[in-house]
Amino acid sequence: MDFNLIWKTVLILVVGLILLRIGGRRSISQMTAPHTIIMIMLGTLLIHPVKSKGVLSTIGISFILILSLIIIELIELKFNGLESIIAGKAKIVIENGEINEKNLKKLRLTVDQLETHLRQLSITSISDIEYATMEVNGQLGYTLKKEKQAATKEDIQNLIQLIQTGQLSIQNEQSMDSEENIFTEITNKTNSSNKEMTK
Repeated sequence: MDFNLIWKTVLILVVGLILLRIGGRRSISQMTAPHTIIMIMLGTLLIHPVKSKGVLSTIGISFILILSLIIIELIELKFNGLESIIAGKAKIVIENGEINEKNLKKLRLTVDQLETHLRQLSITSISDIEYATMEVNGQLGYTLKKEKQAATKEDIQNLIQLIQTGQLSIQNEQSMDSEENIFTEITNKTNSSNKEMTK
């Protein structure tokens, strides 16, 4: 076997591992569109010098690709509006136990595919879900309706307090009513953008 081929392969493997560490620790399922494109380009590029003689130029281009990825991530961090253009944004697919068919069509996702995601999360009924979103990395985020959620330590403490004193503290009631979660943030953004489009 050609010694040149061996050292090129080992060097490319080491450089590839270094580049992936610099690029971030995301798994394939967590990658956004820019990550996926750059990693595919990187994989194609890294195998090229094994066949040809341009190892140094390949390493240089690989570093440029990873630098581009880091710049894209910094832009996404600094400018919220550009983040949704570059990587996309989460879309609500279920709201108050009802499927949002308009968003499913935008995502080119069938009801069967959505149900597959739900089964993988051990969810048996769509009506149990308060909100479900399709995230930019293709994973499904969800929250169950209050009556379908497991009891938390706080719930149990409130129940004990109710049994002992016969009343819930006003502070607990107010915090439960005014609680805003990360799903309502998405619905608020969606509703405000829909209002702007209708003006």
